Amino acid sequence: MGRGRARIRTAAVQLLGHAHLHSVGCPPHRVVRPASPTEYPRVRGCSVATVTARRDRGSRAGLDKAPADVAAMFDAVAGRYDLTNTLMSVGQDRGWRRATTAALGAGTGDKVLDVAAGTAVSTVPLTACGAFAVASDFSVGMLSAGASRDVPKVAADALALPFTDESFDAVTISFGLRNVSDVDAALAEFARVTRHDGRLVVCEFSRPVWSWFDRIYSEYLLRPLPWIADRVSSNPEAYRYLAESIRAWPDQRMLADRIGAAGWVDVGWRNLTFGIVALHRATRS
Repeated sequence: MGRGRARIRTAAVQLLGHAHLHSVGCPPHRVVRPASPTEYPRVRGCSVATVTARRDRGSRAGLDKAPADVAAMFDAVAGRYDLTNTLMSVGQDRGWRRATTAALGAGTGDKVLDVAAGTAVSTVPLTACGAFAVASDFSVGMLSAGASRDVPKVAADALALPFTDESFDAVTISFGLRNVSDVDAALAEFARVTRHDGRLVVCEFSRPVWSWFDRIYSEYLLRPLPWIADRVSSNPEAYRYLAESIRAWPDQRMLADRIGAAGWVDVGWRNLTFGIVALHRATRS
């Protein structure tokens, strides 16, 4: 087990011990210490330098920004990222994280990979039921901003995850799939590192279910959101980019079809906040 822990440590920006957490999705009044798996996920080889080199071909939103620019953009907003998101979503982001954790259904000893985890704010709740959760992101600045969160952190590209096949019981990604240059390749890569019958949960912005609400939401993306970003964000350009990437993103059914084509079965989704966000769940075939 010591050698397995060392393998992860070589690839991590920071590897910390686990802390006691109030449970999310666990029985009331129960606090569970995350269990150490009998075998840690094996790392194929990754470092901060490796991730930086891969940015030119890796993660991006597919609009007009190069991967290195997207990574630099997230690095720039990392310090106030969580607070800004809570303000701009009027606190809805917390409910979305709770729904993601519940949908994943991780249990004691499960190995979970949280892709595009940013500051690891979405990773910590996954450990509350005893799972071993790893936060990965290609923005080193975001991982560093979450240094106080007590989970392993790995600098990694979503298109070339540094883990051997079938390393995890479940993979999740929240609000990060839009930032990948090849969505289909990323979904296939998630399948590669997930065991047979393992789970995938994608939490991502989507299309409101009512046309009248969609119009209001689109107006919010175009006007109020950039106005708020100018006043509370250290990099307002990042939130204009956010609005553009949301508007260009496929709807719920289209994303479900792409997940199914990438080696996942039993694909379904649940709308959150009237379809502003959709939670897609699937099983590894």
